[in-house]
Amino acid sequence: MTLSSNSLLPTAVAQPGYSRERIKPRIVHLGFGAFFRAHQAVYAEKLANEHASDWGYCVISMHNGRQKIADLQQQNLLYTVAEMDNDGWHGQVIGVVRQALHLQVDRLEAVLEAMAQPEVAIVSLTISEKGYCYQPASGQLLAEHPDIQHDIAHPLHPQSAPGLILAALRRRRERGLPAFAVMSCDNMPANGQVTRNVLSQLAQRQDAELATWVEQQVAFPSTMVDRIVPAVTVETRQHIEALLGGIADPVAVACEPFRQWVIEDNFPQGRPAWEKTGAELVSDVLPYEEMKLRMLNGSHSFLAYLGYLAGYTHISDCMQDEGFVNAARHLMLAEQAPTLQVHDLNLTQYADSLLARYRNAALKHRTWQIAMDGTQKLPQRMLDAIRWHLAHGSDFSCLALGVAGWMRYVGGKDEQGRTIEISDPLSERLADLVGNSREGPQRVLALLQLDTVFGRDLPTLQRFVDAVTDAYLALLAQGAKESVARLLPV
Repeated sequence: MTLSSNSLLPTAVAQPGYSRERIKPRIVHLGFGAFFRAHQAVYAEKLANEHASDWGYCVISMHNGRQKIADLQQQNLLYTVAEMDNDGWHGQVIGVVRQALHLQVDRLEAVLEAMAQPEVAIVSLTISEKGYCYQPASGQLLAEHPDIQHDIAHPLHPQSAPGLILAALRRRRERGLPAFAVMSCDNMPANGQVTRNVLSQLAQRQDAELATWVEQQVAFPSTMVDRIVPAVTVETRQHIEALLGGIADPVAVACEPFRQWVIEDNFPQGRPAWEKTGAELVSDVLPYEEMKLRMLNGSHSFLAYLGYLAGYTHISDCMQDEGFVNAARHLMLAEQAPTLQVHDLNLTQYADSLLARYRNAALKHRTWQIAMDGTQKLPQRMLDAIRWHLAHGSDFSCLALGVAGWMRYVGGKDEQGRTIEISDPLSERLADLVGNSREGPQRVLALLQLDTVFGRDLPTLQRFVDAVTDAYLALLAQGAKESVARLLPV
């Protein structure tokens, strides 16, 4: 059995309590991944159920996710979200997706037509940092990216997400339709500004008139999103099938109960009443973004690299190690919190709430999953804070060990000599740098050559180079577990 509109589900599983026919695909979302399914779509579902909202989604996958889109279509565009904690699992069927397309299956014309429909007011994105084709160190367009090079030469046949959005905006402009707002929901500081930079700079290389229109007409609201959504495993699917009374749902996703969404209120063509479902609509998202990126994501990356090297499979496993708990809390409060612009929030309480979430053993959030795409994540999660400490002459020992942990991790061998599968858009470049450098200080200097990650400033600052090198040598000499334990005095 599979999920469908007439599935007989246990009463404990919530189902759409509204007429799905009245839900309109007024938001197009690029990236039908687990996070979107467990986060943005849940807000829309709550609005439809409790506030008679008609805001629904057209979801589009560009490259990956072909089978997920096919499975979703097979289930009448329904899927399940399961919230899990140590007390049990709770399920909800999501019905606000009203159209689902895959670029390679449904073809470009169908995708562009979906984005050019008059009722579309917002295009949102969860495509991961690498999908923006930008330089993490600067926030600018990565013009030499192969997909961007293609889209400059062939603007009507895009391969990148920025190129696809521009092609849709071009079509709307030609038809006299208003521009949709473009809303990034990915983990980047000032993600709205990054998205604006990328689209504007690509448009300038394609069509000067289009570039002017984009600058004048398109809104790029920033957001901060937060919910821990581990990768779905066979065990997860079995749990959800049991929750659904024996019905299999290959599109289902599991997550923690906590969710947060902070949104810059800048939507010229209208938006859902997200504030009715707990989202925060603000004029400036950046302080919230920095808080989350540095305290949550930064500590997550710290735990991911060093935890993986220490032999911990899941974040909750790291939380059984007092040294890791103390180091993560010190990282958040002593090294990340001082660098933040956020006001009127209790950061000690925030840090302790994060540690409590990390202890959720039901999540099974793999350190390897969090360790993915490190070249895209390090600048905003650790390096920007390190720059602050360098400017202020303050200590950043935990951050330095986190960077060294990433360097040790991308070396491709764990502490037992086993191969690490490196998942990163720059994996070939990383392998080249590792393969052509000796283990030790030379390895550190080699990896610092990645100016899209470290910029041109950090490799010239001796205090930074020395701190990371010392931390790296400590990892080689005593391993991750002992290095973390020695960070803080007993």
